[in-house]
Amino acid sequence: MGKNKSFLRKDTRVKGNLIEKESVIIDGEVQGNINAEEVELFENSKVKGNIKSKTSEIGGKLKGDVDSDRIHIKKTADIVGSISQKTISIEEGASLKIRTETKNKK
Repeated sequence: MGKNKSFLRKDTRVKGNLIEKESVIIDGEVQGNINAEEVELFENSKVKGNIKSKTSEIGGKLKGDVDSDRIHIKKTADIVGSISQKTISIEEGASLKIRTETKNKK
């Protein structure tokens, strides 16, 4: 059974917090916090706010903190903030100004 995915297109702008029960894909702009089970930021995305999720895949611009169990940072990512995770993978070429902390693996 597949997960429901919400999608914010490239020309979409959201001011305020975004809460999604399952999965959200962002190709537009968000000024606010994002809370979902899965968060994916496409290359053109711009987020000013914090992300809290089980998994995050970041490929756009993010100014804020990420708290996820599993984080994948794409080469197109530009991140300023702090990251808290159990596991992280980073593609060569990503632009990062971050502080990172590994959560306890239980």
